[in-house]
Amino acid sequence: MLLVCAATCAACGTQVADPHTPTDPLSYRISYIVEPHPAEGAVDVTLRLSQSRSLLRELTMRPDDRISKIEADGNLVSDDTGIHWNPPQSGGTMSWRVAVANRRNGDGYDAWLGVDFGLFRAEDVIPRASSRTLKGATSETWLSFQLPPKWSVVTQYFSEGGQIKVDAPERRFDQPSGWFVLGSLGVRREHIAGMRVAVAGPVGHAVRRLDTIALLNWTLPELARLLPELPPRLTIVSAGEPMWRGGLSAPQSLYLHAERPLISENATSTLLHEVLHMSLGLTSRDGYDWIVEGFAEYYSLQLLHRSGTISDSRFAAAQADIADWAKTASNLCGPTSTGATTALAVTVLDALNKEILEKSAGESSLDDVARELWRLDEKADLALLIAAARKLIGHKPDALHSDMLPGCRTIASQNSTN
Repeated sequence: MLLVCAATCAACGTQVADPHTPTDPLSYRISYIVEPHPAEGAVDVTLRLSQSRSLLRELTMRPDDRISKIEADGNLVSDDTGIHWNPPQSGGTMSWRVAVANRRNGDGYDAWLGVDFGLFRAEDVIPRASSRTLKGATSETWLSFQLPPKWSVVTQYFSEGGQIKVDAPERRFDQPSGWFVLGSLGVRREHIAGMRVAVAGPVGHAVRRLDTIALLNWTLPELARLLPELPPRLTIVSAGEPMWRGGLSAPQSLYLHAERPLISENATSTLLHEVLHMSLGLTSRDGYDWIVEGFAEYYSLQLLHRSGTISDSRFAAAQADIADWAKTASNLCGPTSTGATTALAVTVLDALNKEILEKSAGESSLDDVARELWRLDEKADLALLIAAARKLIGHKPDALHSDMLPGCRTIASQNSTN
């Protein structure tokens, strides 16, 4: 009997391999479980780590003040640099709660969870984190949701059996990103220009799902002619009150308020503006947000024109309206691009396009500059824009002379000093 007891105790002390642990000896599994509590406006997130040995040594998050109740197995330390988690060698769990609601500029919410629906970014509930691992170790990351009855969820990812694989090849530690919408949803899906398109929003909200797909059917083929490659997926989430009345892009997804027109009276399109942000993937250095916003607005109008969605005369009238608005901008190179600044940026890019066409005898255009910036995947500034144009015409373009760019001389001198 003593021998049996000893054998039983020995078996009790032996760890059973986690069936979810990756077979690759240098891979560890991260599972995020998101559980919304609509009546409380809060989400509980659990991170489960499975690993055969100590591959993930430390995870560091920098949560904002909406996050509370942070708990974890192993060692958890909070200091001025963030929350540091040293998990057990064989894995463990870490959990936290998020108060989801967040007002944008005091005018509507860009993150919301109520009794009827939720709409927010993955980054709102899963803080960006950095990892310290065994050399060469990589994550295999999964995402799942525990939803109230009759609720569903749409994300930028493909779901199979409730499990969502999160894959970011450029990173060793994959983290979920992009827009989520949850609730009793209406969804329309389509394949357009090689992209898997989904338009989703809560039932009962004035979400124009088929109208949106129709506009994209006209315009996305033109975008595919502009860029060498489009993102494989485009998920558009939408809702009405109390959401912020605008549009915001994220990786392979974007948000658009349900009451925002797909094409405004001035022939511009917030929807296409955000699609351009997502597809071009441009970011900027300090002071050069006008480049990013200018390209998005310039080409959103171009897509409407090139696709025949708006006529030549409507396109010309839109350009004239933008030129008039641009006259009210006093500064181009500022911290963020306002509406007037973006209008001025569009006029600068239009002048640059005309100059490239003239000096290359029609062989090149601003399209080639856009493709070059897309290919380089660097933070945009004036030097990068000039270099891309110089490749096409052999010298610095007149359209980008500092006299044509109010405020940019100051930014350039500050950057050179720094």
